[in-house]
Amino acid sequence: MVLTELTVTDLFRVVDLIGVLGNALLGGVVARKEGLDPVGFAALAVLSGLGGGMIRDALLQRGTPVALTDYAYLLTALAGALIAFVFRVEGRVWNRAWPIVDALALGCWAATGAHKTLAVGLGWLAALLLGTISAVGGGALRDIAIRRVPGIFGGNTLYATCALAASGVLVLFNYREHPTPGLLMAALTGTVLCLLSHWRGWMLPAADSWSPGGAFARHRPTSPDTADLQDGKDFNDER
Repeated sequence: MVLTELTVTDLFRVVDLIGVLGNALLGGVVARKEGLDPVGFAALAVLSGLGGGMIRDALLQRGTPVALTDYAYLLTALAGALIAFVFRVEGRVWNRAWPIVDALALGCWAATGAHKTLAVGLGWLAALLLGTISAVGGGALRDIAIRRVPGIFGGNTLYATCALAASGVLVLFNYREHPTPGLLMAALTGTVLCLLSHWRGWMLPAADSWSPGGAFARHRPTSPDTADLQDGKDFNDER
């Protein structure tokens, strides 16, 4: 039993930090596109990489947010900012890679957010909510910081919906008493759904375009965190 708990704890931390690094890198990419200085890179990387988790921890009210007590989180976010600042992570190859990084970060954060919510004794509905907030909250804060409407509010491919689905998978596995496979499957579910949404252009219909004939509309393949990273373009092209 102790071994199982340690395994879940260790896996949780690894998955959580993967999500931090992925979102921090995306924050750094946005900072480069906006022409920010090193402080701007660090600020957007920290907001993007840690914002969702800090919102989750604040709502759970179970002590100080882990990003402030475990220095690995802040250092990982700053490492993402440094990588994006030092290396020109742009161009055709990188633009094809960013949707994968984005999807992986979303899946990891949704899984760990839902897991932590259940671990403190809250129910499945709270787990769905906080799993989704963990995954999309950092990106929303980053967008607000640069005076941009958060992409999760519409006009992009499925994103928050993928986080909600990943959180649901985690909840189902947890209630079946399989927490370790649940973390992995939830992260995988969120990643795959987000990638499929990006590649196939899935999006929820807007209020003025909704019709009972279809649940989804089709859209050019973007996501809230990669809307500015189209295949075959780099940042210089877009400026």
